[in-house]
Amino acid sequence: MKKNNVYHIPVLLKETVDGLNINPNGVYVDVTFGGGGHSREILSRLSSKGHLYSFDQDEDAEQNIINDKRFTFVRSNFRYIKNWMRYYGIDQVDGILADLGVSSHHFDAQERGFSFRFDAALDMRMNQKAQQTAASIVNEYPESQLADLFYLYGELKNARKIAAAIVKGRNEKRIETTGDLMDTIKMFFERDREKKELAKVFQALRIEVNQEMQALKEMLTASASILKTGGRLSVLTYHSLEDRMVKNLIKSGNVEGHIEKDFFGNTHAPLKAINNKVIIASEEEQANNPRSRSAKLRIAEKK
Repeated sequence: MKKNNVYHIPVLLKETVDGLNINPNGVYVDVTFGGGGHSREILSRLSSKGHLYSFDQDEDAEQNIINDKRFTFVRSNFRYIKNWMRYYGIDQVDGILADLGVSSHHFDAQERGFSFRFDAALDMRMNQKAQQTAASIVNEYPESQLADLFYLYGELKNARKIAAAIVKGRNEKRIETTGDLMDTIKMFFERDREKKELAKVFQALRIEVNQEMQALKEMLTASASILKTGGRLSVLTYHSLEDRMVKNLIKSGNVEGHIEKDFFGNTHAPLKAINNKVIIASEEEQANNPRSRSAKLRIAEKK
């Protein structure tokens, strides 16, 4: 078994689990198990009557499974949380924790293709049984579709130029590796911003490969419906697209942010914010754990 501090250092560990306001006898779900850091902290606060279900679609995470009768590991995408809870006979839960984004393990695993620090196959699949890879996207998507995903998911202003360069490059030679991709597009980035801009390109591809926005929408919507009254949702986000969806869900009851009111002017929002201002990592944590630098924690309670 891998030690979880090698696999992944949990971000805002105390704050995120504190946000669940744990009932020792309650039922909790960690939808992003990873190295198991948050899950272990939740278990440490549960009695023998409590139970934790933890989700992860990545087979690498199974090496961190916790041997505890109060723990159940679910090898699945978190978008199916409601179906799996029903499968286990659970209609409502006391709290749900989500640590979104990519673990340090994925960035450090060269062969997975998540990082431009290594020249590796353009993969980026969280679930390695899935068919679509980053390579299939850059080599097969139409230019207009590539431009859209770089603009929407990478928030890149020069998305059209990047897409055009990729299409031109793949017509000469298939783009198979992270190095191939960087050689094709790095001309568009000034040296002082090259790493930040490349990170946005890789983010956009990763989101598309793993259908992250759609999966997040489904998970958040389902979470709001299966939480008990007084149950907590504690979510760590790492970029504006994720954070906007979580913020919208809490404010309006849907990830799009559409405010719907009844005849009396009451908003149809099942959650209420516990922290109106996002919680961020301390300077000390940011120094010790680079992944925490972009983290934002939002906590909500079921009305």
